Amino acid sequence: DSVGQSRGWPLEFPFQQAVTAACLTLTGDTMAQVHRRIVDRRKRGPEPDSKALVPDLLLNHDWLRGLRIASYGFLLYGPGSYAWYQFLDKSMPKQTLATLSAKVLLNQIVLGPCVISVIFAWNNLWLGKLSELPSKYQNDALPTLLDGFKFWIPVSIVNFGLIPLPARVAFMSSCSIFWNFYLSTTMNK
Repeated sequence: DSVGQSRGWPLEFPFQQAVTAACLTLTGDTMAQVHRRIVDRRKRGPEPDSKALVPDLLLNHDWLRGLRIASYGFLLYGPGSYAWYQFLDKSMPKQTLATLSAKVLLNQIVLGPCVISVIFAWNNLWLGKLSELPSKYQNDALPTLLDGFKFWIPVSIVNFGLIPLPARVAFMSSCSIFWNFYLSTTMNK
């Protein structure tokens, strides 16, 4: 599950959660890219050679963009959310309605803004556009956060109410395929 203790490192790296998050963030971005190309293709009208659709979708894939989002999942989201869920469970170990509500609320008001801030910064850093980050935050952060509340509050209720701690990153990452589709679209518009 983790890498670190066997090598004498002071902290464990949650390798399984990091790989899971990387794969699922990449999946969400791939879905967003393919969706964008299909929409663009439909706007152009019918193609004479419909057999070219699949090769076109794969050949025009932005693999660097995919690597950018996957590296975020592997290095930041997977390990960070794993540590966050451990912290929440250790801080509030009882499964009551009050602790469930507190975890969902904290997840939205602490983790949500952190994830949006970090992924926007990560994306702009990779693109060499750090100078544009303040306007990205100003234009997109609040709408993205509000959309995140609509999506993540129900998902968080299920996560904290029904999913065991070791599976939470995988569950949230699986749900985040759809969220990453949205984020990828927002970051690359």
